[in-house]
Amino acid sequence: MKNGKGFIAALDQSGGSTPKALERYGVGKDAYSTDAEMFDLVHEMRTRIITSPSFSSEYILAAILFENTMDRQIQGMPTSDYLWEKKGVVPLLKVDKGLDAEKDGVQLMKPMPALDDLLKKALAQNIFGTKMRSVIKKADKKGIHEIVKQQFEIGRQIFDAGLVPILEPEVDIHSEDKAQSEVILREEIEKHLAKLPEGVQFMFKLSIPTEPGFYTEMMKDPHVVRIVALSGGYSREEANALLAKNPGLIASFSRALLEGLDAAQSDEEFNATLAASVKSIYKASAK
Repeated sequence: MKNGKGFIAALDQSGGSTPKALERYGVGKDAYSTDAEMFDLVHEMRTRIITSPSFSSEYILAAILFENTMDRQIQGMPTSDYLWEKKGVVPLLKVDKGLDAEKDGVQLMKPMPALDDLLKKALAQNIFGTKMRSVIKKADKKGIHEIVKQQFEIGRQIFDAGLVPILEPEVDIHSEDKAQSEVILREEIEKHLAKLPEGVQFMFKLSIPTEPGFYTEMMKDPHVVRIVALSGGYSREEANALLAKNPGLIASFSRALLEGLDAAQSDEEFNATLAASVKSIYKASAK
């Protein structure tokens, strides 16, 4: 994971973001009437993506799953086992339960009282690591301190359970003071990294920085396995262009990866569209 070539596919849209993901895939809200039906449809979409010949370990290092996807099967195998055994792609799990209301310019993660049980289940299903997201809206020092503190505390709980945590304190790309937020965020992360015991390692999923190469030095920290970037609402073309300016930063795209895929496409069209997306993101990650 530290030196492998490729990028991380984010297939972890959960309850709140699933309707939008399905809509972009050409499946409207009139296609389902219950949450169970909605999750069946999104699993069909993810199965089509993962089983596609275009979804390959030649380009993709790992895939982030939603718990509901981890609990299901692909072609008679648990999703995580299918990813690793059939595709050679490392399975990761989204563990957060969504965002709290904004306070001090940030949205912390909601409490996760059942996290220990979820981590045990993840280990039993051969999951390698986890991902959890919080959001920075403004360059507020107090708020950003709280975001990083929460991410590191829960990250340590996950690491101690035997998994590699991906901390995702996202800076909103539409924030008026995005660059200043990134300066404060990096300072806070570096302070927390300095306090970690030897051998404890985290990954980070961060917004593509305003200043190219902004996280290059942080990548050298012995506590940092890898830093990956979210697409954050940029189009694939925009995200790839910005990513390519940041050596060592690899993609962990969701929306940008799935851009152009449609339920009505033939398998040939679907696979060709996915292949073009995968190869372009790989190229931007491999500079």
